[in-house]
Amino acid sequence: MPTRNRLAVLVFILAAVAALPASAADCAGLAHANLTSTEITSASTLPQGAFTPPIGEFIKHVTSFCRVTGVMKPTSDSYIRFEVWLPEADWNGKYLGVGNGGFAGTIDYSSMANNVNNGYATAASDTGHQAESADATWAYHHPEKITDFGYRALHLTTVNAKALIKTFYNQPVAHSYFSSCSDGGREALIEAQRFPDDFDGILAGAPANDWTHLVSAGVAGAQALISPAGYISSLKLPAIHKAVLSACDAQDGVKDGVINDPVRCHFNPSELLCKGPESTTCLTQPQINALNILYTGAKDSHGNPVFPGFMPGSENGWSQWVVGFAPGGSLMSAFVENYFRYMVFDDAHWNVLTASIDESVRRANEKTAEALNSTNPDLKPFQSRGGKLILYHGWNDPAISPLNTIHYYQEIQKTMTSSVASQFVRLYMVPGMQHCGGGAGPNVFGQFGPAKDHDPTKNIYFALENWVEGNQPPAQITATKYAGDSWAGKAVMTRPLCPYPEIAEYKGSGDTSNASSFTCAAQ
Repeated sequence: MPTRNRLAVLVFILAAVAALPASAADCAGLAHANLTSTEITSASTLPQGAFTPPIGEFIKHVTSFCRVTGVMKPTSDSYIRFEVWLPEADWNGKYLGVGNGGFAGTIDYSSMANNVNNGYATAASDTGHQAESADATWAYHHPEKITDFGYRALHLTTVNAKALIKTFYNQPVAHSYFSSCSDGGREALIEAQRFPDDFDGILAGAPANDWTHLVSAGVAGAQALISPAGYISSLKLPAIHKAVLSACDAQDGVKDGVINDPVRCHFNPSELLCKGPESTTCLTQPQINALNILYTGAKDSHGNPVFPGFMPGSENGWSQWVVGFAPGGSLMSAFVENYFRYMVFDDAHWNVLTASIDESVRRANEKTAEALNSTNPDLKPFQSRGGKLILYHGWNDPAISPLNTIHYYQEIQKTMTSSVASQFVRLYMVPGMQHCGGGAGPNVFGQFGPAKDHDPTKNIYFALENWVEGNQPPAQITATKYAGDSWAGKAVMTRPLCPYPEIAEYKGSGDTSNASSFTCAAQ
């Protein structure tokens, strides 16, 4: 081959190599990364295709990525499993962290796969234990594990992920984001409050941020429902929900099975008092008493509120979360018992029926508030570095009262002034939506992270990115209801979500299943 041709080929090869991602040959080398109190257990490139996670559902497709697994041991009683996934090609320069639900205990591989498929580097942890989401036996006499779960695991995962990203791509992340719901919403606010440099934009859904009061309030709910006389069978929930809709559905001028503003709904449970033999269509007086507690929220012995109650209209979600299919069989009862037995009192025989509300609140705050609560409304460090926060909550949430998120948002406004708060925080209340998703109303609006549709007027996650990177504050966001609550189903309703305290108001004419027939108006 002539010298000139060899030189041309060499130039071509060098150019091709230069065009490859800097990471192409570096994934295995990440196994030797020097990270504080961390052991990298594996680092390997996985080809494009299906992925079978250690725990969780089979994932049909993931783009080629570098998978790093490791264990963090910040204390002698810590063992935090974490993973970092790095796209082999087409990295968008961003990091998107993944949160947890309940008491955590697993890694959300589905969200990680979605993030990588959309070009993001991503990471998640099990927060320091492996267990079902309602199980807290791992916390029994393990205060350091409670701290890992509360805030340490997520922060250290973020620090490690950013270090590995910089090594892998030979450049730091351009922007970092966090999006999660429920306990993940609590984690999101922990990050904004305690580690303001970790993320540029945070999307926090239905946050369990006032953890100690939330679960303490469950003591009152469980006591009201566990007693045989007060227990409300799930068979009675349809009748309760029907009566609530009859009283309040049409208040917004549209009768569609969705209560637009439950705060304005003044349903009286006494209307369902049995006039004759008890049946699935009526309630006994003890059951009415229990229902009132669920709506009004728990109070201590002095009548002071512990945590707000559930909203009228949320009853269809109570079967699993609130009443269960037998006394003591709900998720609320499981969270209450596990939390107080294994995190607060260190007593496996603690009994909710004999518990004192006052003592429960006091001990919960003393023992775990520092590790678990994320209620500080002073977000100045986060705001001053340009951080943006979007909160959302379903009005029909059967797990965490939406009034709690409104209260936190108002506390931010009060602490930092409304004008300052408006520069970096938004709240969206979602009519008809249950816990993080589902429900009678339009309940899909991009809250589960990046998707193919990057429209910030339809996807709240991209509205967050648009705010951080383009300095364009989010306004109205269109939510969609799909048939069968399946994204593969047909879109059957759209409705605008408005920045709180604005509310979607029917214009008086037009298709009530179409968002264009509504406008965001001040309450």
